[in-house]
Amino acid sequence: MQHPNVEENKQKAATVSQEQDIGSSQITKRQRKLLKTSHQITHSKNVSLTSPPGSALEESLSNLSSILKARKQVLKNMCAKYKSDISMSITPDHVKYIYVEEKYKVLYCEVPKSGCSNWKRTLIVLSGKASNPNNLKHEQVHYGGYLKTLNKFNQKEIMHRLQTYKKFMFVREPLDRVVSAYRDKFENPNDYYHNLFGKPIISKYRVAPSAEALKTGNGVTFKEFVQYLLDGHRPVGMDIHWEQMNKLCHPCLIDYDLIGKFENMDEESNFLLRMIRAPDSLKLPSFKDRNPKDVRTSKEITEKYFSQVSLMERQKVYDFCYMDYLMFNYSKPFNDLY
Repeated sequence: MQHPNVEENKQKAATVSQEQDIGSSQITKRQRKLLKTSHQITHSKNVSLTSPPGSALEESLSNLSSILKARKQVLKNMCAKYKSDISMSITPDHVKYIYVEEKYKVLYCEVPKSGCSNWKRTLIVLSGKASNPNNLKHEQVHYGGYLKTLNKFNQKEIMHRLQTYKKFMFVREPLDRVVSAYRDKFENPNDYYHNLFGKPIISKYRVAPSAEALKTGNGVTFKEFVQYLLDGHRPVGMDIHWEQMNKLCHPCLIDYDLIGKFENMDEESNFLLRMIRAPDSLKLPSFKDRNPKDVRTSKEITEKYFSQVSLMERQKVYDFCYMDYLMFNYSKPFNDLY
């Protein structure tokens, strides 16, 4: 069960982590121009990495390697510009979402709604605790105790693994990820999220809520979820599923060997598996982990959901995700945003 990071815990953690995040109120129009002027990295042609050796494969690998290198450079530039004052001390709090696989010596930072369940399945197979990632159920993956997080080690062990293991994370278009999280947690049966988040959200943001809605927390609308997300005095704290990606994985503090993108998952996951010398037969599963009958969130679906909120609210959600857009080189999602 993924527990929320309530505001009280965040305040306590502030004494541990010295990282100063850029708030939306500090974003200037000049900074926004970075999205218009910075080089957008495009995906390479989708050539199978397991096809017979030849010029097409070699060219594809070379192109993808260049893309991944350029992506890291964009991140490095953004970190230098906006995060130069962060503490350089890595604490257990910084690495609490990083999963450790000892056999192949890899560290994976979990970003929910960006393929994390299938990556955990793959790590479990790499560790030798399962033979087929497709046979691992959701409950086994998240609650089976197969994988340890890096914060469970002592400081010396943490630093040794950060310095010697291959480190990776996968990100997703930020507003697509927000919509995907809302659909997963509030549009489908989910007693945990409806009780913990749904009830206080409905209580605070809905005019004249019914007794049934207050009792169950079912039926949170997207507009209500957005109101909660943007509220500086939320009735319940943040959650890993919609927390900003840079706050989960701290890429300005931790030098990831590969930052992959959900939108190019097949090619980039294969590239990573070959990089760590995983068995050739191992592929990242591609099935939808929860609510498999739901259509996967796309740009068109994201536009549909954001049409339910005002232009100002849309702008503020973009501001909320702005550092993720900059760091991970995603283009502005709507033309009417500034």
